[in-house]
Amino acid sequence: QVQLVESGGGLVQAGGSLRLTCVASGRTFSNYHMGWFRQAPGKEREFVAAITSSSLKFYADPVKGRFTISRDNTKNTVFLQMNSLKPEDTAVYYCAGRITSQADYDYWGQGTQVTISS
Repeated sequence: QVQLVESGGGLVQAGGSLRLTCVASGRTFSNYHMGWFRQAPGKEREFVAAITSSSLKFYADPVKGRFTISRDNTKNTVFLQMNSLKPEDTAVYYCAGRITSQADYDYWGQGTQVTISS
């Protein structure tokens, strides 16, 4: 069982930056593929970024060039650095984990609110 806890959300002005952190429990964190998703009010949850166990990275088109996903396996942590934030980035951001790149995401955090003011 893996538990995920996100932090780092908040209220910032457009153009600003935030870094989200997701800390995972468990001894096999390095084997997990990790992702960030977000859900804005009235919208479906959408993929933001992912990093595989070998640190290959993938991004949704709306965040390419602005967001960076990374991981520190020594600290069981995955990060999402968000720069040049826009009001449309406002959402609850969720960290998720899965054991293989083909599997569904099995583990989810509780989410952290990100609000970007114009």
